[in-house]
Amino acid sequence: MNSNRNVDLKIIIIGALGVGKTSLLHQFVHKTFHEDYRTTLGASILSKRIMVDNTPLKLQIWDTGGQERFRSMVSTFYKGSDGCMLAFDVTDLESFESLDDWREDFLEKIIPAEQGFPMVVLGNKIDLNERQVSKETASFWCKEKDIPYFEVSAKNDINVVQAFETLARQALLRYQEMLENYLTDSIKLTPDDQPKKKCC
Repeated sequence: MNSNRNVDLKIIIIGALGVGKTSLLHQFVHKTFHEDYRTTLGASILSKRIMVDNTPLKLQIWDTGGQERFRSMVSTFYKGSDGCMLAFDVTDLESFESLDDWREDFLEKIIPAEQGFPMVVLGNKIDLNERQVSKETASFWCKEKDIPYFEVSAKNDINVVQAFETLARQALLRYQEMLENYLTDSIKLTPDDQPKKKCC
């Protein structure tokens, strides 16, 4: 891939209310953590430039609201996504149990629907002691669906960069494959495709 050419990728973070999606995003983009983020209504967007496999990427990261009443509005933001980050709180079993719904809703809305769509799962707040979801349980769920799993802490900056870079790498690979397919399909000219005679 041309290392001088910027690739723009849209990444979306989804998951239940209060799992720390905004905190994860701010830790990744700004290296900051605040205890008192306001609930995200709809979506907010931050950008970050990174280098993955010698390719400069501009990630446009969409932080979405997790409230049930905004679910239908949030799903309109899925369109055009290149990668999806599913987040849950390891101290909140309900947030983990809702992952299936979030994932299915996302996969239903993207066009064309792809089972192997670039996706990672983040189990956030591993810095807290009141754990309700074991690493084994979350890993098993992800293994069944062939999705990479990361135990993270937005507060202590544990595995946050690794998770974003893994998703960016998956999204870049998909982008390159789609570009290659597009170019291959548009350059399928063979002698049979040429007109047999010149027009008068």
